[in-house]
Amino acid sequence: MDKKETLKREINLFGGVSILSGIMVGSGIFFIGSFVLLRTDFSPGLSLLVWLVGGIITLFYGLIYAELGAMLPKAGGYYIYLREAYGKPVAFMSGFMNFVLASSGSIAALAIAFSLIFNQLLITLFDTVMPAWAMSVLSVLMIVLLSLFNFFGVKLGSNLLKVFLVLKAIPILSVMIAGIIFGTQQVNFGLSLGGASILSVLAMLGFAVIATFWAYEGWTNLNSVAGEIKNPGRNLPLSLIITISSVTVLYVLYNFSIFNVLSIGEIQGMVSRGEIYLGIGAAMEILGSFGMYVVIFTMLISVFGALNATIMAFPRVYYAMSEDGIFFERFRKVHPRYKTPVFAIAGSALMAIILLVFGLDDLISLVAFGGLVFNTLIFVSLFVFRKKRPDADRPYKVWFYPYLPAITILITVALLVAVFIESIVPSLIGTGLILLGLPVYYGIEAYKKKKADR
Repeated sequence: MDKKETLKREINLFGGVSILSGIMVGSGIFFIGSFVLLRTDFSPGLSLLVWLVGGIITLFYGLIYAELGAMLPKAGGYYIYLREAYGKPVAFMSGFMNFVLASSGSIAALAIAFSLIFNQLLITLFDTVMPAWAMSVLSVLMIVLLSLFNFFGVKLGSNLLKVFLVLKAIPILSVMIAGIIFGTQQVNFGLSLGGASILSVLAMLGFAVIATFWAYEGWTNLNSVAGEIKNPGRNLPLSLIITISSVTVLYVLYNFSIFNVLSIGEIQGMVSRGEIYLGIGAAMEILGSFGMYVVIFTMLISVFGALNATIMAFPRVYYAMSEDGIFFERFRKVHPRYKTPVFAIAGSALMAIILLVFGLDDLISLVAFGGLVFNTLIFVSLFVFRKKRPDADRPYKVWFYPYLPAITILITVALLVAVFIESIVPSLIGTGLILLGLPVYYGIEAYKKKKADR
């Protein structure tokens, strides 16, 4: 393998939409609605408003990423923006945190989710429960299988995502449309909560919007493969805008269809029993046991697609870090035939498996604060680049500059403060894990200098 080999641009517009949709429409669409309802006191009107607001904020985020990605269409995404705006140490801290915790943990979590849903399918069909060790083995096998699949070219992985986008879109849309057409419940669109003050309602809405971000998560990852997108100045912004807008409409209508089929009393009963997958209840109400099988199968397909998309996207960041000489040297190697960062893919898979084996529930909760910190820095970098590089080629410019990005930054800072207040200890630990990247970075630099002086 020659280290001078470069990544190949093979992702078109539909491929970009498939990657984003594959990550965004994972498991969140099926269970986050329960948490949104809990945080809005089971108000359908407020719940639908929260889903809409969450989607609009995510679109604002995507518009900023669209300009950054079109201006710097390189593999690595957020790492590149942080490096160019603030320098390698800050960028390394973000990439290091994602490698040892956030991104690798996401892959592991999706693999576990796939095994849990597969186990539910076995219980439903054959009344058979998989032992814990078997689910762990299945989770590891899924990571290995999809990592191997992504070795053989980004086009192959992108085509797989296209297929699974169609496979999961058809049943999701079918259940949603059936719920809208055949549902008989009167949905209450009221936005008031009795005698609650406006301030308390706004606080409640903010807390609920944060919950929707789990379902909207994944919108950043197309930028990580920007170095492999055809005509990125056009296709990257369009993919972000089309996907985030479409997913927002999908989430709002999907939850409306559930409210149109199940009464609030029935939903409260389900949630109290721990039945958080409301779509299964709605599908059974409309289509009987067949509807239940359809939703479980769709959940399996959705998580599989999201797992494949994350395995494709995350290693590109580690590849960019290696290209800068601040990460494992082998991660910069590109296969001469398939044009993929094979060692970065393998390293990402290995880290995910390690987290899967040793457990990651507590670790994942620690990075929410850190993620918001780096997102804030990335959004601010838009202003940094406009000032430092006024003449840079910008095939796409964010709408309503500087007002929209300024509002987006204020919203993100407000969410950052809210998360810190709500979870002080995890936020402090998460901050510590981020700062740990600094001594690691300078240790790598010192080692390189010592090696060069020999």
